[in-house]
Amino acid sequence: MILHDLLGFETLRLIWWALMGVLLIAFALTDGFDMGVGALLPFVGRTDVERRVVINTIGPVWEGNQVWFILGGGAIFAAWPPLYAVSFSGFYLAMFAILAALILRPVGFKYRSKRESARWRNGWDRALFVGGAVPALLFGVAVGNVLLGVPFHLTPDLMPRYDGTFYGKFLGLLRPFALLTGAVSLSMLIMHGAAWLTLKTEGMIAIRARRIGVVAGGIAAAGYALAGLWLAFGIDGYHLVGDVVTDGPSNPLFSEVRREGSWLAAYGTRPWIAVAPLMGFAGIALAVRGLIGGREISTLLWSKMAIVGIVSSVGLTMFPFILPSTVDPRSSLTVWDASSSHLTLFVMLVAAVIFLPIILAYTAWVYKVLWGKVTEEDVTGPGHSY
Repeated sequence: MILHDLLGFETLRLIWWALMGVLLIAFALTDGFDMGVGALLPFVGRTDVERRVVINTIGPVWEGNQVWFILGGGAIFAAWPPLYAVSFSGFYLAMFAILAALILRPVGFKYRSKRESARWRNGWDRALFVGGAVPALLFGVAVGNVLLGVPFHLTPDLMPRYDGTFYGKFLGLLRPFALLTGAVSLSMLIMHGAAWLTLKTEGMIAIRARRIGVVAGGIAAAGYALAGLWLAFGIDGYHLVGDVVTDGPSNPLFSEVRREGSWLAAYGTRPWIAVAPLMGFAGIALAVRGLIGGREISTLLWSKMAIVGIVSSVGLTMFPFILPSTVDPRSSLTVWDASSSHLTLFVMLVAAVIFLPIILAYTAWVYKVLWGKVTEEDVTGPGHSY
């Protein structure tokens, strides 16, 4: 027996669909509070010292947190090559904007304190704000467009083709529902960043963060509820027609797909997935309660639960679809027809089983070493640690 036959092709596809979700959720949980803190920087730090405190709460960890983004992108490239090709070609300008904003973050950390000039430092503070707020918004916009469907079709040789001009592709992503999901993403991560600052700072910085976090949590909950109603009554869902081959070749054109009904019909056939949105709403409510009550560790944990629930609800609602097409539903990518080969998925799984625990252990050790609050005395006193 060949070793990779220990796990069937269908099982491996399900495992890598779940692992893709785990990696994206891990990115939102870790780098999410980095982006939230960046978006909060101009509002919670009124003086140069306060802003230095805020920056130094994420300065030592942001690079490690961003590893999950790289892992997620790499997993999509290797495990789901059609998804990587179709999404990156259609979202090219949006991804360029996200990467450009993310590049501002390390540059801002390195150069902000190179001069004593207030104008110089304020300029880099604005760059750090952009580096936090823009990706948080555009990631949500991308999720909204995935739920709406993307205007592409596949040629007979599986080459993706998009409707519209080069720049029109980017402007076409800014649809009302996608902007709503972008607002949910931004407010959710601002709440997450506020929970982090509550844990890592004290005094007026923590007080301001709690106030803004409460408002952001309310906006996230309202926006998430509105998005659910919009999905139920204003957006068509997709479903596979006929017999579904779950272990066949990776060719979407072999499947028949119809666009009709609602995405939320999935909750009728798989009612257990309702746990995801319930986690989202409960996590937001408990995080807001924790922010109001001044609690620290539990607030961050509830905020993480909200992110897990909200992000996972998208994948569970759409399953088995991962990128629907509005132009030609038959070209829509699903878990069953957009993966790499059986052998590739198995080899990748072996590598993931070996290296993911190492990454998790190292990450846990880093947070243990860096545990504790950042104070004004830390950033103004002698030494080169900050």
